[in-house]
Amino acid sequence: MDLLVDLFPSAPWRIGPDSGDRDRVDRVFHSDSVFSAVSNAMARLGKIEPWLDATARAAEPAARFTSCFPLQGEHRFVVPPRSHWPPPASVKVRWKGARFVPLSAVGDLLHARPLSEDAWVVDGPSECLVPRGSPGPFRIAVRSSAAVDRLGEAVAPHSTACLEFAPGAGLWMGIAFRDASARETWQGPVEAALRLLGDSGFGGERSNGWGRAAVSVSRDAALFPAVEASETGWWMLSLFHPGASDAIDWQRGSYALTTRGGRVEHFGDAKKPTRMIAEGSVLISASEPRGAVMDVAPENFPHPVYRAGFAVAVAIPWRAS
Repeated sequence: MDLLVDLFPSAPWRIGPDSGDRDRVDRVFHSDSVFSAVSNAMARLGKIEPWLDATARAAEPAARFTSCFPLQGEHRFVVPPRSHWPPPASVKVRWKGARFVPLSAVGDLLHARPLSEDAWVVDGPSECLVPRGSPGPFRIAVRSSAAVDRLGEAVAPHSTACLEFAPGAGLWMGIAFRDASARETWQGPVEAALRLLGDSGFGGERSNGWGRAAVSVSRDAALFPAVEASETGWWMLSLFHPGASDAIDWQRGSYALTTRGGRVEHFGDAKKPTRMIAEGSVLISASEPRGAVMDVAPENFPHPVYRAGFAVAVAIPWRAS
């Protein structure tokens, strides 16, 4: 991974669920939403056309993003590989109740080391596997507000679900560049776009000040040491839509599908729904999956609307679940 980005929220975050329900909120800011947010920031920075030429319109994108996962202190959480999770049943820990697992615990799993039942506990509100005695990185809250007619003749109260983060907690993501040239060209603009988003907000309810965060970037970060294996699986840290060159063995692997929707920013029109491979899936392929971008613009829309399905994957030992 070329860059690791830590986001420390200074306000609630609204990550809209696939259902679109206002009283629900997602716990992952998915990679296609990251690409969309960065692209909108590039437009404000005056770099949208070269950015799209280098990513959505390129045979191989200059930069690929993981999804944003929870972060707390020294612990980076992630959706664990489906081929290795959950561990054998325990009388102390309900492992399968954890949607997010620390990278250190995933490392133990990949090296076939058992997890200590006395060291971990599942935090219900965040669905994170946290050290025993520690709180989770965030809680889900529902905040109420009201839209007031400018003439004072009508009031429309409503409630919106959001994530409220603990001190020192937030979200993290990774960025992989195509090669050294792409990194030299785009690292500066990508960091600038992320800092602009930190000031203006990620996700929903930005007009209310939600989604803002302090941005910290570290370089040349290795998530895991290499693990020798007789056969390799590709663990997805992003949403993935297979491209024409991807030779995935769909009869094997351990993967899940999700349907992504959403609306076009500033217009409100519904995007075409797209089925994608979810984070945490493990795919069997002779080479690293690459993925593709889709045009999800509504019918008769004046320009393309891109949804990124580029893969960010980690090679891990394949184990049939």
